[in-house]
Amino acid sequence: MSTAVVPTRPSQVLADLLPASSVARARVRDVALVVGGAALTGIAAQIAVPVPGSPVPVTGQTFAALLVGTALGAGRGFLSLALYALVGMAGMPWFAEGGSGTAAPSFGYVLGMLLAATLVGAIARRGGDRSMLRTAGTMVAGSVVIYAVGLPYLAVATGMSVSQTIAAGLTPFLIGDALKAALAMGALPTAWRFVKR
Repeated sequence: MSTAVVPTRPSQVLADLLPASSVARARVRDVALVVGGAALTGIAAQIAVPVPGSPVPVTGQTFAALLVGTALGAGRGFLSLALYALVGMAGMPWFAEGGSGTAAPSFGYVLGMLLAATLVGAIARRGGDRSMLRTAGTMVAGSVVIYAVGLPYLAVATGMSVSQTIAAGLTPFLIGDALKAALAMGALPTAWRFVKR
């Protein structure tokens, strides 16, 4: 078994380090990563805790989406979350709490995750996941995008006022988002350090 160090470049994301000896094998690898990222997001969405007074539960879904985008890069991250969204819209019960379709007030967060995965993937390609501080910034940027899409959708879907929407769709999730960012701050830079050994 070889113990050679894997060479890394600043423009790489973690998924780029998975070997592929030909273009065809690289495509198979990428398809597997896209499908795997969608599945991971769907599984994480089932880790759901209802929030009293809010139609949006706390889930592992946003963490998975940001992790998928960061690890796979913008293109594969986008495709992975697009697959997750499209399959869920088609009826697969893998949105939060086993939901599917577009009727749930929380569907805007799914759309936000699609854009956020793309953004954090682009930031990661510029080294945004290689230190704790950069990873924190990357996770914050992704979370802002999720809320920028999810909150207006929630307001329109429920008829809530701006203050009600913030109280039901943002405030209860800030502590959880901080914890998720802390997990990413530990996991992603550690993965890069491990790869460089």
